[in-house]
Amino acid sequence: MPALKYKSKYKFRINQQRLSTLLISLSFIALLACSATAKTPVPLSVGVIPDLPAPQQSLIPTVNIATAVGWPANTTPIAATDLAVKSFARDLDHPRWLYVLPNGDVLVAETNAPAKPEDNKSIKAKIQGMVMKRAGAGVSSANQITLLRDTNGDGIADVRSVLLEGLNAPFGMSLVGNKLYVANSDAIMMFPYTNGDLQISVAGTKLTDLPAGLRNHHWTKNIISNADGSKLYVTIGSNSNVAENSMEAEIDRAAIWEVNIKTGTHRTFASGLRNPNGLAWEPKSNKLWTVVNERDELGNDLVPDYLTSVQDGGFYGWPYSYYGQHVDERVKPQQPALVAKAIVPDYALGAHTASLGLASSYGTSLPERFSNGMFIGQHGSWNRKPFSGYQVIFVPFSDGKPIGLPLNVLTCFLSEDGKAYGRPVGVALDKRGALLVADDVGNIVWRVTAKTKKR
Repeated sequence: MPALKYKSKYKFRINQQRLSTLLISLSFIALLACSATAKTPVPLSVGVIPDLPAPQQSLIPTVNIATAVGWPANTTPIAATDLAVKSFARDLDHPRWLYVLPNGDVLVAETNAPAKPEDNKSIKAKIQGMVMKRAGAGVSSANQITLLRDTNGDGIADVRSVLLEGLNAPFGMSLVGNKLYVANSDAIMMFPYTNGDLQISVAGTKLTDLPAGLRNHHWTKNIISNADGSKLYVTIGSNSNVAENSMEAEIDRAAIWEVNIKTGTHRTFASGLRNPNGLAWEPKSNKLWTVVNERDELGNDLVPDYLTSVQDGGFYGWPYSYYGQHVDERVKPQQPALVAKAIVPDYALGAHTASLGLASSYGTSLPERFSNGMFIGQHGSWNRKPFSGYQVIFVPFSDGKPIGLPLNVLTCFLSEDGKAYGRPVGVALDKRGALLVADDVGNIVWRVTAKTKKR
């Protein structure tokens, strides 16, 4: 069996990884200290060679909700010892995604799920809807992109303007030349943009439709352009957990598209990606990377979300297998030929962390240990005991590949009794190399900088 060959090939490395148990526990100690409900460490489903336990299924799936309460006055997340954090902008309306324009203006997609009546009919879907509401995802969508500008360089936005409104659950944004592309939940729209614009009143032009419909289970669509501005890469999540609504409902989904900007035509660049979100180019190799939310209901410690390079034409397993050739027995009929080709992701991020935001650290002004790698916003679990995610981490790279263990950047988004002060989503570097973090429960954009040394 392919899975057995995979384990045998890496047996000595897995044993070496187990020696790092204490180090991995320490790397997540801040989360444990912030939540009284988290009494066991995140398991070894983190790193280059994760330790994957046997699947565990139960009649009633795990539900463990961190109820959204928002930030108390004068409270912030906890930054790593050599970092500082403060709010760049407050009182936003469910800020999910960030994009920094060349002039330094910061765009914020204020958004939530679109109407999807066919996704809410089953008892299970209704329960999940109630869970998401308690977790802070039940608010109506502002359907707009707000522009934030820091005119005096103090690290706080002092100009705020609605750049675009009347959108349909917008998420990803990308500026190519004088055109701003916005990924709605159902289409990529193109808008004219002039440097310094505070508002765009011209109606957008549709570049291409995106998979949506009355179900539209994973609705967030992110985009990134290539270096010469000829292509857009688009993340499109699956329409289910593990294709329980049939593979016909998954046509063109669980994939990353490559869209021709001139014609709007597309091809599937990579597939078998259950719910890809963040996209980033790795500067040394010029490869495209993404973070992917993996499947649910196989236990607290399966399946790890992951960070991976994206191979042109690559297949990453969903729904038939996970993390390479680990077959998901729930999926019938199976496709052994596809499973045999499933690519093992580059780096595991822990189960149910809801890793969404991704940004290369190239050009950061944070300390040297953050100079080569990727920042990741982990929105946090709702179906794991104890909680996982609810933090911003950094994955170090060497020679264009992830190495070692993740470093904490921002933690303590949870209260000691397990309530959510905030939930980090999109991450981006501003024009001065500071890290911006969208917090859709706190309704804040945080700004992380190197800590100033006291004289």
